[in-house]
Amino acid sequence: MTLVKFNNKTRNTAPYFNNVFDSLFSDALNKNYGVNKVPNVNIYENANDYKIEVAAPGLNKEDFKIDLKKDNLSVWVEKKVENTDVQKDYTRKEFEYSSFARSFVLPEGIDAEKISAEYINGILTITIGKKDEAKEAHKEIVVS
Repeated sequence: MTLVKFNNKTRNTAPYFNNVFDSLFSDALNKNYGVNKVPNVNIYENANDYKIEVAAPGLNKEDFKIDLKKDNLSVWVEKKVENTDVQKDYTRKEFEYSSFARSFVLPEGIDAEKISAEYINGILTITIGKKDEAKEAHKEIVVS
């Protein structure tokens, strides 16, 4: 049994069918989660570096492009897959495209020469080293 929202005040002609079709098409268009999917990210800081973990399963390390411009670190992925199935009476061809981009504004005191990335078990880990003077900048202030 399916419950359908019925609102007779919005339209006078066949309101039941209009609401059913409106809800079907608006849900299908608005809830297309694959189109606007951006992977989740964890960011950690310790005394020597920052770590950014990007959850991106099902990819290869060649699919990633990582770029640093000034203090902006960008991660791009674009993957294209084509499957073609040819049999006697028909040909079926399917395309699959997946892509995303994330950008991170890095704080002052990072060392651009100490940035590395590795992709293991569906997690892209980007390690960003700190400069020596940024490591020593920590100071505890005593309240008097």
